[in-house]
Formats: sequence, structure tokens, C-alpha cells
Amino acid sequence: MEPTIFSLMDEESTGRQAIGAIGYRFNSGELLSPLFYDFELAVIAVYEGIDDAEIEIEHCTNGDTHYELLYIGKKDLKRWVMTGQNREIVQCFLHGEIIWDVEGKLARLRNELIKSGDGLREQRKLKEFADFLNLYIEAKYYTQEHDYLDAYYCVLQALRHHARIELIEQGISPKRSVWEQVRPLNSVVYKLYDELTESKETLEQRVQLAMLACEFTIMSKMAECCSVLLRILSSRKEAWSIQELAALPELFEVREEMPMILRKLVHHSLAKEVINEPKDSSGAGREIKYSAGKF
Repeated sequence: MEPTIFSLMDEESTGRQAIGAIGYRFNSGELLSPLFYDFELAVIAVYEGIDDAEIEIEHCTNGDTHYELLYIGKKDLKRWVMTGQNREIVQCFLHGEIIWDVEGKLARLRNELIKSGDGLREQRKLKEFADFLNLYIEAKYYTQEHDYLDAYYCVLQALRHHARIELIEQGISPKRSVWEQVRPLNSVVYKLYDELTESKETLEQRVQLAMLACEFTIMSKMAECCSVLLRILSSRKEAWSIQELAALPELFEVREEMPMILRKLVHHSLAKEVINEPKDSSGAGREIKYSAGKF
């Protein structure tokens, strides 16, 4: 990568707490996402102290080269690697060329994200499972209301999250074309997807069959997908409040789904309730906390 293209990309000129920048050149004829459409390369400037989860973008040119400059927070990059969001940006960051680096901070960040694969995979599986569970419950509601069209949509999206779980378990990073990734694996979830979308059964029958399959997935995958949460629940003698759990960095991405996940874990005896008695023993306003069950 020609250094002259980025001769103005340094900490002084950006005027922020930059730790460095990475450049990624796209292959000729490569099909690009809308974010990078019609650009020859991307430049990702990474900063500390940007927590608003917004990507700032500039379109720039140097000579005959057009490039897109993205300003991204360090914390956002870590979160995207874990959740699978903004995959194109993450891939550019992980596989691009370091243009400049302040005291080696950028290189250390990239190595940290690459080496933390196992822990991140656990967190990603939990997030995908939480989204799967949320959509299943929503589909169940629509089914009870005999609204099978909306139930169909929810089940279809739930299976997509199931497919992403299977890919993560295989060590494959899920992409947008998740069904094209899953199809060669001859997996159960692809057969479910095929039956839901191609079967000659009525819409109601297809949804009902898919819902049964989702229920089985919940029972069979819950302990494994929630392993990071279950490990935290068993990490101390004292039970955990839901507020404590939601504040942990490892569980930050599922904080909104935490009530749902905990209730399901209790229902399947993977977690248990611990009633926190108030000091006045009045019995009013007793708090429910959670500890590990049998898993």
C-alpha cells in the first residue's frame, strides 16, 4: 500500500485520541457492500474514547485514488467482533495493512481480538441464542393469535440465528449469505429452512412444525449456548441479581434479553431462584436472585 496516499493520516492531523489507522484495498471487480460501494480502498482510523456507536465517514481522494475514511471507536470494534455486526468493517480491520500505529496500540488491539477467539465465540453464541429465543417467543405469540404470516416471518428469522449458531460451532464466521454457508454442511437447520420455505403443506402446518423444531433446539442448545452465563452464575457462592449480571462486560450485549434468558434457564433447571429476604422480614418486595442449577 502506497504510503503517499495516507501522508496526512496521523494523530496530529486528525485531532482526536487516535491509536492508529488500517488500510484495506479491495480487489478489482469485488462485489462490495453498500458501505464501500464504488471505492478502491477503505481506511479505518481507530480511536479511544468514542462510545456513541456511530461511524463517522469521509470520502477522500489522493491523486487518482478514491477512498473511504471511517472513524471508529476501539470499544465499538471489540463489540462488533463479538456480535458479528458490521462484518465488512471488521474484516478490513483484521486483514488490512497497518498504515500507522501509536506506540503499537493498534497492533496489540488486533492481536487481542484475533487471540480472544474462544471467549468471543461463547459470547457470540449467547447473543445468537438470545435473538433466536426472542423470535421464537414472538412467533409463539403470533401463532396463538392465529396470525401465521407474522409467525412465519419470526420463525424464518429464528432459524437464521440457529444457522449462525451452527456456523460458529463449526469455527466459521457467519456472513450475510448464511444459508449459502450452511447448505454444504448438510445440517438440520438447513433442512428445517428448506421445509419451511418449500414444503407443500399449508402455512399453518409449516409454522407449527418449525415451532416444534425450535422448541427442541431450545432444550438441546440452551446449556451450551448459555455456557458463559452459567459459568458466571456458578463463579461465587452468593446469588446474582439481574442488575449485576446485566452490568458485566461479558453479558453486555444480552442485557435486554437477560430477564427472558434467566427465566428460561430456571424453567429448565439450569439456574435456580434465590429469594433475598428483606431485613424487616415483612415478606414485601422480596428480590429474586439467581445462582447456577444443574448443568
